[in-house]
Amino acid sequence: MNYLKNKIGFLGVDNKFKTKQKVVVVPFGLEKTVSYGSGTKNGPKEIIKASHQVELYDEELHCEPYKKIGIKTLKPFKIHKNISKALEQISKINQKIIDKKLFSMTLGGEHSITPGCIKPFAKKYKNLCLLHFDAHADLRESYNNQKFSHASAIKRCLDYKNVSVISFGIRNISAGEISYLKKNSKRIKIFWAKDKVKWNLKYFKKLIKNKNVYLTFDVDGLDSSIMPATGTPEPGGLFWDETLKILKIASKNSNIVGADVNELSPIKGFNSYNFLVAKLVYKILSYKFLYNWSSLKTPDNNLKGINIIKATNIFTERSPKERVIQGMLVP
Repeated sequence: MNYLKNKIGFLGVDNKFKTKQKVVVVPFGLEKTVSYGSGTKNGPKEIIKASHQVELYDEELHCEPYKKIGIKTLKPFKIHKNISKALEQISKINQKIIDKKLFSMTLGGEHSITPGCIKPFAKKYKNLCLLHFDAHADLRESYNNQKFSHASAIKRCLDYKNVSVISFGIRNISAGEISYLKKNSKRIKIFWAKDKVKWNLKYFKKLIKNKNVYLTFDVDGLDSSIMPATGTPEPGGLFWDETLKILKIASKNSNIVGADVNELSPIKGFNSYNFLVAKLVYKILSYKFLYNWSSLKTPDNNLKGINIIKATNIFTERSPKERVIQGMLVP
């Protein structure tokens, strides 16, 4: 696999220490079916550029997570013009990453990338749960006569019969999608944005417990006041702390096997939105590997080849009751 030099890859770090590689960041700026605002093809480039400004030390985790993760970024490559062939292209890339026992973090691009991204994961795991952040349900059979539309991304993922979905932040859905949702309520669970104050995250924890999870994050899931740089922004969405709370529950209680972050449409001169997405990507990776589900499980769980973590409880200044686990890998 052809990688960028660390200095120009995600986070822009010149690794002068030996860290075993665990993550491949894949820039995949596919833009074929956008229906309102455009510019998602520039998302990966601007996320990587903004990531060079992200502080490497995480005050919540009390460390510099990148030193424990080992991140490489693929060199940009030509994306196929035909959308179905482009999805097959990203599927093959993720298969190679899986074969190397590495974690794939794909940067979109529009949300239509996700069915291609998850294909090798759907093949590998008997059951796969899609953790989906979005303003839109994306359950349309097709949109503008295109079945691979970004408005059909989750519907295409559900074409894999072993895939189920948990969605957060949904606040835009069509009548046709409601009908499909009712018929498939056992496979699809939605935490509606309108019900944020009533969300039962203990129920979410139960839903996701011990599952193999692929995480897909459409940035329009965030409230439009903090994320207007997307093709179809919607008010009434998720805020930063709410998002992190959900991500932490998922990281501590499930096995996150891969991820994509998509639908950033950069606005010239407004770099803060690119920075937010770059920091979100870093947080997802940090939680995945430092709140690692398999490492937090007890040694008698019969899982082979896991890292055993020596956990230290540290009380944060924010709340004496809130505990942060700082993981140190035991040689």
